[in-house]
Amino acid sequence: MKQYYVYMVTNKGRTTLYTGITNSLMRRVSQHRQGDVPGFSKRYNTNRLVYYEQYNDVRDAIAREKQIKGWSRKKKEALVFSMNPTWTDLAVSVLGQKHAPSNRWQDRRNWHAADPSTSSG
Repeated sequence: MKQYYVYMVTNKGRTTLYTGITNSLMRRVSQHRQGDVPGFSKRYNTNRLVYYEQYNDVRDAIAREKQIKGWSRKKKEALVFSMNPTWTDLAVSVLGQKHAPSNRWQDRRNWHAADPSTSSG
């Protein structure tokens, strides 16, 4: 039987929440972590899984995703808090993935700074 997931991911500072649906939570979270989800998620670097629900019927999952997307930020935060009060990255604690990478822009600065050919002087 196929499984479907409604999930929420956030960024490092927890300033943005992205709600989505998938039939493979592991694959989708990996895509978020690698920056492979174009648009909103990539722009705001939402790469930490903080909430998910599992469904057997895709129609139920789609309806739930639409419902959550229509909610206020405060109501979404309350939902996350009900399952995950410390906003732990569930990709690490539940899915067994490595910790989310730091901000991509920070990674680029560190890589650039570590490259001796780019240093001045």
